[in-house]
Amino acid sequence: MTGLMHRKIITPEQEGGQGHLKRTLSWWHLLALGVGAIVGTGIYTLVGIGAGLAGPGVILSFIIAGSICCCAALAYAEVATMIPASGSAYTYSYVVIGESVAWVVGWSLILEYSLVVSAVAVGWSGYAAGFLSSLGLQMPAAILGGPAAGGVVNLPAVLIVFAVAGLLALGTKESATVNAILVVVKIVALLVFVVAAVPAFDLAHFHPFLPNGFASHSVDGTPKGVMAAAAIIFFAFYGFDAISTAAEEAKHPERDLPIGIIGSMIVCTAIYVGVAATAVGSMSYTLYASSAEPLALILRALGHPNAAVLIGAAAVVALPTVILAFLFGQSRIFFVMARDGVLPPALAKVNARTGTPVRITMITAVVVAILAGVTPLAKIAALANAGTLLAFIAVSACMLILRRREPDRKRVFRTPLAWVVGPVAILGCLYLFYSLPHQTQAFFLIWNLFGLICYAGWRAIGSRRTVA
Repeated sequence: MTGLMHRKIITPEQEGGQGHLKRTLSWWHLLALGVGAIVGTGIYTLVGIGAGLAGPGVILSFIIAGSICCCAALAYAEVATMIPASGSAYTYSYVVIGESVAWVVGWSLILEYSLVVSAVAVGWSGYAAGFLSSLGLQMPAAILGGPAAGGVVNLPAVLIVFAVAGLLALGTKESATVNAILVVVKIVALLVFVVAAVPAFDLAHFHPFLPNGFASHSVDGTPKGVMAAAAIIFFAFYGFDAISTAAEEAKHPERDLPIGIIGSMIVCTAIYVGVAATAVGSMSYTLYASSAEPLALILRALGHPNAAVLIGAAAVVALPTVILAFLFGQSRIFFVMARDGVLPPALAKVNARTGTPVRITMITAVVVAILAGVTPLAKIAALANAGTLLAFIAVSACMLILRRREPDRKRVFRTPLAWVVGPVAILGCLYLFYSLPHQTQAFFLIWNLFGLICYAGWRAIGSRRTVA
């Protein structure tokens, strides 16, 4: 084991050998991976949760969260091309700052990716149940939610996690190609929603625009306001960071990573603004704020049952693209941390035939399936956001540190106005973290305290092995 502030040096030789991942992904695979990760549960399900917190002002929540994510995405694009290695914010922090900070970031990423997959699996389960119900097939409530939701276990959520994990184990290029096809299905379905709901658009549904105010504040123990919604809706925008975990599997990372990261954010921001505005304008937010499938509910209420079935079917088919993207990213984070020795090296095994880390992918699937089976969506989303916010802060800081430390180093992609974009990303993420529920903040701090204990224990074991 090395010193706490030891910085990792990336060389081709270090990234090769038994632990090497195959370069099989083109830029369009990465773009589809980003769109697949971003456009998912956030617009299909969290638009209802956000509207319940902010009312029509949820549109502002989308704009604020999206703007902060855009700044972070620009930082990611610059740093990813300078450090084209797998591991995302964990690796960047290790190279730029040091091992101990990298551990905290990596431990937070483990939380983020695990909970994102779980949250999307829960959202998928809601749409799957609604779709089957529209076909006359009712599923027992006991297998559609965990104990907190009045059930026993969310069985559909568990099954979809293992199905996607199996696809990932087959090979990176194969799963990325399937992902690209499903992304097209998902976008077409959202366009159908806009076309079907626009005729019912009424500006009266936007009044009062801020029924719960702007700043986050507690009402009967529940955070309300535009910023409270933004802190949750932030979940709807991130996903581009999953692209950076594929750096070692991109054919031309210096070209492909910026296209994937920036391109996916542009495409998804346009989609989100259009769909959110249409949803709010088509009917009162109070009618779908608590729905697990708000877009399908809106279409049914507007007299478009066939379009609602299509939305439900598309969600059932295409939401797994988000699970795929984040389960992919999570397994790569685990893999790189194990390869670096901050987790047991036995986890950094690559299947000789597929070139994928099958063992860690399946271990990750077991963990997130358990979470998806018993945990409510809103709590998962809020806690996942905390981990992501820390990662975004770390990458933005890495960009600024490299600008100061190595100003003349070649940058294939240069963030415009870096000394504005970086601080906006950092301060914006800090404010979003402040706007999260206090319980979520406490759980996040407890998670990282536990992580530091694990880190100290593993370093102590490593030190004894070195001495021996």
